[in-house]
Amino acid sequence: MARSMTGFGQAEASNGIYRVRCEIKSVNHRYFEFSAHVPRAFVFLEERLKGYLSTHISRGKVECGLFVEVLDGDAPEVRLNAPLLKGYLAAFAELESKYGIPNDLCGSALLRMPELFAVEKRTADEEAVWAAVLPSVEEAAARFVAMRKAEGARLAADIRTNAAAVLEHVAFVEQRSPETVREYNEKLRLRMRELLEGAAVEEQRLLSEAAIFADKVAVAEETVRLRSHMEQLYVFLAGQEPIGRKLDFLVQEINREANTVGSKAQDIAIARHVVEMKALVEKIREQVQNLE
Repeated sequence: MARSMTGFGQAEASNGIYRVRCEIKSVNHRYFEFSAHVPRAFVFLEERLKGYLSTHISRGKVECGLFVEVLDGDAPEVRLNAPLLKGYLAAFAELESKYGIPNDLCGSALLRMPELFAVEKRTADEEAVWAAVLPSVEEAAARFVAMRKAEGARLAADIRTNAAAVLEHVAFVEQRSPETVREYNEKLRLRMRELLEGAAVEEQRLLSEAAIFADKVAVAEETVRLRSHMEQLYVFLAGQEPIGRKLDFLVQEINREANTVGSKAQDIAIARHVVEMKALVEKIREQVQNLE
């Protein structure tokens, strides 16, 4: 199934401890390139996200944003440095008894002494966090892939339309090419009669010249290969595997055959159809560049 390399998916989930929102987006790229934006405390999730998404995406520049809100259970723990506090209290009592400085110490003053308190963040259970994150990642990935498939179906339809138009031009070339040989033969025969002023024309010489011309402008091999390439294109579009790279190579071969037909063309009508054919092949190439 043809899938686009551009897509977007978003989902949110909560298990009462964590509220998670996941966003996945991608643009065209020759390979699978991944980057993640996660809270610093959950940086260990990056590799898990990459591993999970790489099983669903083969090509594209993928960005995954993960927003995690802690609702309960993992609040930082504040510890009091009791020995230090006793020292402060003793020092203030000494200031009052020895120097008459009022001991007006209060709680707000203690809070301005950060060394009295140690804030310890509890270590997150990686498995528990991943279990909380996974539902939103799965749903976002499903929406992301669905969008890629929908866009890929549109691209595939356009490619098929353009491929059918290419085959119409191929059919014209196949029909017209033998006629150009016949017309060349007639023109050559007429010219030789004019040059010989009515004398008998050497038939073998005419046949030889016509054969040389026919060989020079023969495009049967190229049109057969063009039809074969187009059949393979339809097969790829009907398959279930990622096809972007295969089609990219195949379109190069199609373009090469079209160029060869154009270089051999000695007929204006064929040349015009080849120009149209190459324009269609270029459209197909641009569409293929967007496929996974």
